Amino acid sequence: MSTLHNSGRLTRRTIAILAATVVTATLVLLYFIPRESTFGYVYEQGKPWRYPQLIASYDFVINKSEAEVSRERDSVLAAFRPYYRVDSTVVDSQMTRLRADFEGGHLAGVMPTLLPRIVDTFRRIYAHGIIDSHEQQTLAAGGQGMVRLVNDMQTTGCNVQDFYTERTAYAHLAEALGAFMPAAILQKLNLNHYLSVNVHADEEKNASERTSELARVSDNCGMVQSGQLIIDRGQIVGADHVKILDSLKVESERRQSPTADSWLFFSGHLVYILVVMGLLVIYLKLFRRDYLASPHTFLLLFTLVTLFPIVTYIMVDYRFYSVYLVPYAILPMFVRIFMDSRTSAMALFASSLLSAVVLHSPFEFLLHQTIVGFTVICMLRQLTERSQLLRTGLAAVAVGLVVSTAYDLTQSMGTEAFDRSRALQIAASGLLLLFAYPLMYLVERIFGFTSSVTLVELTDINNPLLRRMSKVAQGTFNHSMQVANLAAEVADKIGASPQLVRTGALYHDIGKMLNPAFFTENQSGVNPHDSLSEENSAQIIISHVTDGLRLAEKHHLPPVIRGFISTHHGDGLVKYFYIQYANKHPEEEVDKALFSYPGPKPRTREEAVLMMCDSVEAASRSLKEYTEESIQALVDRIVDAQLEAGNFRECPITFRDIADAKRTLVDSLKTIYHTRIAYPEMKRPEKPAKNATESPLRSLFGGQHRKR
Repeated sequence: MSTLHNSGRLTRRTIAILAATVVTATLVLLYFIPRESTFGYVYEQGKPWRYPQLIASYDFVINKSEAEVSRERDSVLAAFRPYYRVDSTVVDSQMTRLRADFEGGHLAGVMPTLLPRIVDTFRRIYAHGIIDSHEQQTLAAGGQGMVRLVNDMQTTGCNVQDFYTERTAYAHLAEALGAFMPAAILQKLNLNHYLSVNVHADEEKNASERTSELARVSDNCGMVQSGQLIIDRGQIVGADHVKILDSLKVESERRQSPTADSWLFFSGHLVYILVVMGLLVIYLKLFRRDYLASPHTFLLLFTLVTLFPIVTYIMVDYRFYSVYLVPYAILPMFVRIFMDSRTSAMALFASSLLSAVVLHSPFEFLLHQTIVGFTVICMLRQLTERSQLLRTGLAAVAVGLVVSTAYDLTQSMGTEAFDRSRALQIAASGLLLLFAYPLMYLVERIFGFTSSVTLVELTDINNPLLRRMSKVAQGTFNHSMQVANLAAEVADKIGASPQLVRTGALYHDIGKMLNPAFFTENQSGVNPHDSLSEENSAQIIISHVTDGLRLAEKHHLPPVIRGFISTHHGDGLVKYFYIQYANKHPEEEVDKALFSYPGPKPRTREEAVLMMCDSVEAASRSLKEYTEESIQALVDRIVDAQLEAGNFRECPITFRDIADAKRTLVDSLKTIYHTRIAYPEMKRPEKPAKNATESPLRSLFGGQHRKR
């Protein structure tokens, strides 16, 4: 419930704040909107497709799964035969060492005739190939039975087990030379020193050939043509669908990587957001200009309209659960409570449009949020009880489930294909609506609004401030209660807020608590004004407004209630003391400022109603007789005087409202001061006494006596 302090006049300051608000909201939305239209579909094999019919909008290849590609690569690597190269320099260097040792080394003295035979045996072994024993075991363990042996320019296939190791080569050497050489001499020769590995893996060629073989493994297994149906709503997602959808996701992300056309994407969203914001501003200008003239009102409106799309953008960008978990109905709920139903519907529609632009099923989202939001608007006229939130939440869940189910049925989906997780999300969002109650307090504090719940709490007569007034200024308290009832009746008649004006009426005279004896309704025979000058008396009377504002601030009363305290007398005169002073000093020009209330004049219809009711109720106590004519004359005189003084120029109250207010005041006062019927006295017929000596006691009891 807002308090608008003007009737729709837009100042330059207000226009500047409005423009800054719209620009800020637009920039914030652009900042949070996903830079890329992410794939966003959530699917699982064996589950129904929950989205609308999906048709390819461009050609793309069907990628193999990582497991398939990995299996094919492993198969290629398993079949790959590594390349090994024979190092011909090894045998020459070793044989040179052998000859040198025979001629002058440690083999000197061995029969020279053995050397050619030894050398020939070595060359046959080296020609067969010697490989490292550890490498041979590794190849065998890895299933590499065959390798390609490169000798000079010739490549041949060889079994890895056909190669010698240094150990098997020496065993063969010993066996070949043992037939013509004693074992003692053979052992003395230590011929194993001349055996060395001469077959090594060709790492460079192996890497090149492996890369070439792996490059032949294709990552795709087909293609989807533009316009081809991929999957329909409600269809069970199969393995082939998963492969196609995964491929579409990869292609979509590839296509949406930053390019030179990104400015088109940015420009499109900018124009879209500005159009929606512009429509909201146009609505306010045409139908609720008073909201545009109130910065705290349109700040709240644009904050709520912007907040929920931001939440949606973040959830879509980070793929955080489902947007149906978000209680969007809080937006129309708050706007309905603090503003009105038409603005609530418009805000809901604007926020839903801004949110739907990044979703895959925008129509379904708009349909769901619009109907649920309208349900909340219809359920909440004024929030005065916590139970209303519970009923509203249950209604929102029920309507949301019905709408979701009905929409699925319109898409020719069977019951087995219904999205049950969506039902849980809708139920959860309904429960989150209950957080509107504590959030309402936060909104009131930040934006300066006062909800009907707060007003109901303030009207509790057990409130410390009201309880104190009932003790120290009982007459003022009774006056405030009476004014509250009158003002609520008038407000209800003219379409203003009865709850707001009732609360304002209860607190409008709290300043009198500081000097209660100086006000007529609290006096009991002694009037302290008799010993004061008119100027001092007027200042004491006027001070109940400023004292009331200080008390209101001390006790943290909302600004809307403080408005009633400051405006219920406007800037009018304390006429009693002003006239007294003028009569005593006819030759002087009276300074009206000494006898004038600080103001301002009423700025809302509710404040105008309180001014009328306050004056009429106080004056009605001075009537000598309470007839319809006297009450009518009193009401006309007071209200017409206020109208003539210009007290209602700054508030949006009409002549028709004033006429209705007068009639309501007359009817209410007639009821309050109605004449009671005088009850007749019972007349008893006189009976003559039977016995002149009858006792007074017997006469008192009607002459009845008991015979003894």
